[in-house]
Amino acid sequence: MKTFMDRDFLLQTDTARELYHRHAASQPIIDYHCHLDPAMVDEDHRFRSITELWLGGDHYKWRAMRTNGVPERLITGDASDWEKFEAWAATVPYTLRNPLYHWTHLELKTAFGINDCLSPQTARSIYDRCNDRLQNDPAFTARGLMRHYHVEVVCTTDDPVDDLHHHRAYKEQTKSSGNDSPRMLPAWRPDKAMAVESPEAFRKYVNRLAEAADIDIRTFGDFTDALQRRHDFFHAEGCRLSDHGLEEFYATPYTDTEIDVIFNKVYDGDELSATEIRKFKSAMLYFFAVQDAEAGWVQQYHYGALRNNNSRMMQQLGPDTGFDSIGQWQTARELSRFLDLLDSEERLAKTILYNLNPADNEMIATMLGNFQDGSVAGKIQWGSGWWFLDQKDGMERQMNALSLLGLLSRFVGMLTDSRSFLSYPRHEYFRRTLCNLLGNDIEQGLMPFTGYEEQRVRQMVEDICYNNAKCYFGM
Repeated sequence: MKTFMDRDFLLQTDTARELYHRHAASQPIIDYHCHLDPAMVDEDHRFRSITELWLGGDHYKWRAMRTNGVPERLITGDASDWEKFEAWAATVPYTLRNPLYHWTHLELKTAFGINDCLSPQTARSIYDRCNDRLQNDPAFTARGLMRHYHVEVVCTTDDPVDDLHHHRAYKEQTKSSGNDSPRMLPAWRPDKAMAVESPEAFRKYVNRLAEAADIDIRTFGDFTDALQRRHDFFHAEGCRLSDHGLEEFYATPYTDTEIDVIFNKVYDGDELSATEIRKFKSAMLYFFAVQDAEAGWVQQYHYGALRNNNSRMMQQLGPDTGFDSIGQWQTARELSRFLDLLDSEERLAKTILYNLNPADNEMIATMLGNFQDGSVAGKIQWGSGWWFLDQKDGMERQMNALSLLGLLSRFVGMLTDSRSFLSYPRHEYFRRTLCNLLGNDIEQGLMPFTGYEEQRVRQMVEDICYNNAKCYFGM
């Protein structure tokens, strides 16, 4: 029987072990999409307890706890930090075969040096040991954890109205520290600028945008001028990536006159028809994509989430609290139209597509090849397994489909997409999974591993873990 989570965790062959330990493990991390709070990085936040660090905002764990019969008070309610941690510790043994079990113990091991399995029997000891490090070890702060995991760059998720105060303050603070401090860059997330389903919320957002851009917004032209001014501001602050959270893609034909009328209508508080909503979203997606192409940015599209399914809990807790699931839309034709429009005008920026429904895997893998233009290696990327798919099976299925239908060698690799400073072991998890795939192929005689090809495989591992992202994003 193999020891749980030993040095060769997930590595089933000698070749996999060699590839991981010699070529993957030591690579720095470029976390090009995450949801970290920039204020915590700027202020080098010290966590009051492992509960704040581990359970605060982690809807993966919250879903598991609810499924295990844990009352909401012990998840998002007013229970003490110890009570919440104790409830999580009691849940962990029931997460066997769920990726949460692996992540939990990989995080304890790599951050705190704790090899014990978390359970009701070990909960108090682990809680106290973690808290002792968090409260007394000067290295166990937000920035300290980033340094511990060799994080080179993080790209946060920021609304166009954000003032980026913490990004600017952090940049000033770290100017004199050389390469010791990770870089923190903003990423443009303009979802609210196309959310016209609720006229009242949209008007409030337009008013916030007007204030941030210092533009009096009365027309659709004013609206896009304000967004352009904010895009320029983000660019000046180092932003080079956008990110868009979509249910599906939109490429419905429209005229400029129609969009002017639709904007006036929704801004005046009138409900839009389904066709008007699709036309407006199509216009905004196109506008955002042209902005990014002209600025030389990378655009990312996360699509396919069916959000806020539980209306009662949405009212009680708000969004992003663990009540989202995989959606099901017919996406291929609209995605193709959207990319083709941009490509035909030579306005298609470097693009990363993330699907949440694994049924779209082969569709996305083949869509990439339609719009590669030879200008950049891997210009159109398929993002790593996202959200419900960022686990061993999801990663393997994504990389296998990409290998069969594209070029795995040009893949930009893993990201955390997380709100937690303890999520960086997901990069290790990904790297081990990658090396295991390649190692198994080599030892089964499916790939050569001598001479030039051996060096190519070794370089391939380093590229996917680090070099490809560094080159692709210009970091």
